[in-house]
Amino acid sequence: MSSLGTGLLLGRLALVTGGGSGIGRATSLALAREGAKVAVADIHFANAEQTVRDLGQINDKYAPFQVDVSQEGDVRKLFDSIVSRFSVAPSIVVNSAGITRDNMLLQMEVSDFDRVIAVNLKGTWLVCQAAARLMIDNNASNCSIINISSIVGKVGNIGQTNYCASKAGVLGLTKSLALELVKQKIRCNVIQPGFTQSPMTGKLPERFKDKMLQMVPMRRMGTAEEVAEVAIFLASDRSSYMTGATVEVTGGLAL
Repeated sequence: MSSLGTGLLLGRLALVTGGGSGIGRATSLALAREGAKVAVADIHFANAEQTVRDLGQINDKYAPFQVDVSQEGDVRKLFDSIVSRFSVAPSIVVNSAGITRDNMLLQMEVSDFDRVIAVNLKGTWLVCQAAARLMIDNNASNCSIINISSIVGKVGNIGQTNYCASKAGVLGLTKSLALELVKQKIRCNVIQPGFTQSPMTGKLPERFKDKMLQMVPMRRMGTAEEVAEVAIFLASDRSSYMTGATVEVTGGLAL
């Protein structure tokens, strides 16, 4: 990927949840490259700080925030802190925060199901709700909400009933938001990455990775940067006639 930006998002404020690693981190870097101010939020504040340091430094353009997106109070505090720091509401929101707690159905603990749903689905819903309220209250224009789902939310995956359910929910949530918010000129789209290099996939056994790669026509894993480029497109005016859309970034993967 080129490090030279085109200024597609010059002066706009973006919030990225899960911005401390993986797709969220790559998206934060890409947004900054295109001229956006970036609020980097993560449950691990040190990771958010590291992303901001990679952007340059903590200043009036970039700032880290700590948030547990599954907690309504945390989300409300996050948006209050962002407005206090930047004196403006975000016009771009990328929901990338997510976790896995993998196990086969018969061995999975209810607590692992609940936690994945709470972070991946409820957390996305809470951030979308708070963001939309703020955008509307501040008469923000040219707004874009981008939710990160997963291709397994469409096709399923062994050992991930909780994760697949959460990501399928993100898809339905986003399509419903697009219908509800279109009159407020807030566009809502969803990205479904495939097998992508990230801290999540880094934990998988090599034999599982090898098996998965055999299903990918491009015969390689995707990169977080490749997903981030799609997020940039959806955040920009170049996708101005897109809302409720699902973009698959999978290398042709068909499970």
